[in-house]
Amino acid sequence: MSRRHGRRRGGHEEEHENHERWLVTYADMVTLLMVLFIVMFAMSQVDQKKFNALKVGLAAGFGQSTSVLDGSSSILDEPGTTAIEAISPNAPDGSMPPKEQQEVKMATDKIQQQAADRRQAAAQNEVDRLGRIIEELRKSLTEHGLTGDVYAQIDERGLVLSLVSRHVVFEPDLATLSPRGRDLLNVLSPVLADLKEPLSIDGHTNQVKVKPAYFPTDWELSAARAVTVLRYLHDQRGIPASRLSATAYGHEKPLVPVSKPGSQEVNKRVDIVVASNLDADTRALLRDAALTRKINEGTLS
Repeated sequence: MSRRHGRRRGGHEEEHENHERWLVTYADMVTLLMVLFIVMFAMSQVDQKKFNALKVGLAAGFGQSTSVLDGSSSILDEPGTTAIEAISPNAPDGSMPPKEQQEVKMATDKIQQQAADRRQAAAQNEVDRLGRIIEELRKSLTEHGLTGDVYAQIDERGLVLSLVSRHVVFEPDLATLSPRGRDLLNVLSPVLADLKEPLSIDGHTNQVKVKPAYFPTDWELSAARAVTVLRYLHDQRGIPASRLSATAYGHEKPLVPVSKPGSQEVNKRVDIVVASNLDADTRALLRDAALTRKINEGTLS
């Protein structure tokens, strides 16, 4: 007896298994369900007046009546309320009071004017920058006696440098650069290389209605001349090919009117277009901004 009593006192008492632990989990579940039902009940208590106000406001915003069908009553109307008239977007005066309409119009006009002013300022800044490029080119061409070979203008594309053929940039009926043409590109290329904009090389022929001697049509001749200039700028002057593209216009876009004396010499040309990075709406203002800044088109002499 004493040994058994001592073993029980000196050892660990055995834990009795609790067969009622499931009650704890069950009580937790019941509590959670009760909370859920209370929340659902609270959410079901809708303020009918506030709900009707929201309903009418949404219906007006979408231009619809709160009735199920025209001529019927709303399923959500309460006594003392009626469905408001739908707003017609095509009505001359809308459903806004005249004073509010005028305020909206004034605010809209102000926003549009501010956007126009920003575009105008951006166009003037771009023209000033392009004008500085023109002056730099004029200085370089003057030093080499080549001012009469380049016709500069600013239009909706950006800065356009036309290599006119007054001094035979290209040999007749050929797409081969003359020695003077190579000298001209050697003078232009350092300034062009310092720019970041894309350069579009556009080939043009004159308007003489004869078939080119060595090309099927004017299109091939103008394309070959554009590619010749492009390759010279890339291969000989190191301008990255990623900045260069070539386009052929044939005789479709004369620089000066065909009726003007000497037009055939000038219209046979290659244009180097320094493409502006501005958006199209702002680029459309460049020509007028250039006139305002008194940056007139003409030869760089």
